[in-house]
Amino acid sequence: MIDLRSDTVTVPTDGMWDVMHKAPVGDDVFGEDPGLRALEEKIANLFGMENGVFVPSGTMGNQLGLKVHTQPADEVIIDENAHIYHSEGAASGLISGIQLRPLQGVRGILSAEQVNSAVREQNDWDPHTRVVALENTSNKGGGTCYPMQTVKDIYDITKKRGLALHLDGARIWNAAIATDVDLKEYGALCDTISVCFSKGLGAPVGSMLLGSRQLIKKARRFRKILGGGMRQAGMLAAAASYAVDHHFEKLEEDHRKARKLAEAVASSPCFEMDPAQVETNIVLFRVVRGSVDEALHWFHSKGVAMIPFGDDTIRATFHFQISDSDLDTAMSAAESYRGT
Repeated sequence: MIDLRSDTVTVPTDGMWDVMHKAPVGDDVFGEDPGLRALEEKIANLFGMENGVFVPSGTMGNQLGLKVHTQPADEVIIDENAHIYHSEGAASGLISGIQLRPLQGVRGILSAEQVNSAVREQNDWDPHTRVVALENTSNKGGGTCYPMQTVKDIYDITKKRGLALHLDGARIWNAAIATDVDLKEYGALCDTISVCFSKGLGAPVGSMLLGSRQLIKKARRFRKILGGGMRQAGMLAAAASYAVDHHFEKLEEDHRKARKLAEAVASSPCFEMDPAQVETNIVLFRVVRGSVDEALHWFHSKGVAMIPFGDDTIRATFHFQISDSDLDTAMSAAESYRGT
C-alpha cells in the first residue's frame, strides 16, 4: 500500500537502525543520556536558541511551550485551524488552565493586524493575553508557510505588548526548505519553538521544545510531572539526529511530488483544488462527485491510502519513502476516478 495518510508513517532506514543500535545511553531523568544531551545542544544551535528538551510528541512540546509562558486564566491567541486548538484534546485547558482565542486566518495564517486587535486590555474581567501561538506549516491550511515578514510583524507586536511568541514548528523543516529561510531566523523571533522529528524527517519518535535556558528548565520539570521523563532514550536521539542530517534536504522532493499529485487531482472534474496553493508536502482537495468515502475506497482499491479531512475533503501527505513510481500510481488513481 502506498501510504499517503501522513508523513508520520515512515519506518527507520537501515542507516537509522544502525546508529540507533550503536547509540550510547544513560538515564535522561538524571541528565545522563549523552545522546539526548548532544541532540538538544545540536538542535538548539541550529535554531540559534539557548537550550532544548526532548519530548515524546509534538503535543507535549506545544503544551509545555504554553505552560512555561502562562498562568491559569491567561489567554492564547491562535488560528482557528491550529493543531493546538483542534488536535491536542483540549490539553491547554486541562494542563495549564488557560483559554484559547481562535481567530479566522487565511488557510491557517494569521495577520499581524488580527493579532494586534485580539490582544485584551488587562481589565479584571478580561482573560489576560499572554501568548501568540503560530503553526508553521499549517496542517489544516494544507501545508501553508508563514511569510517571514508576517512572523516579524507579529513578533514586533508581541514585544511591544509584553507577550510571548510560541511556534508550533512540527513541520518547520518543510517551511524552511520551501521558503529558503535559515532556521536561525525563526529562533531569533520566537520565545519557544516545538519541532518534530517523526513527521517529514522520518524519525520513529520524538519532538523538542526550544527556548531560553530558564524556560527549558521549567519545561523539563513539567515534562517529568506529565510523565515525559525518559530513561535510556539515546537510541531515539540517535534516530532524530540521523533524520536531521540525512532527510532534511530531501523535503524538497516531497514538495515536488505533492505539486505533481495536485496537478493530477486538479485535472479531474471529480475533484476541486488549486495546485498553486500547494506549498509543501500536503495536498488537500475537495470531492465534488461522489462522497469522500467513495473516493477513499477508490484510491484504496488502487493501492493508495489517504485520509478524510472534513466532510468533503481528502488529505494526501508526502514523505521521503514515497517513490516516483508511487507518485505515478497515485496520479493515475486520481485521474481515473469517476465518482457518481
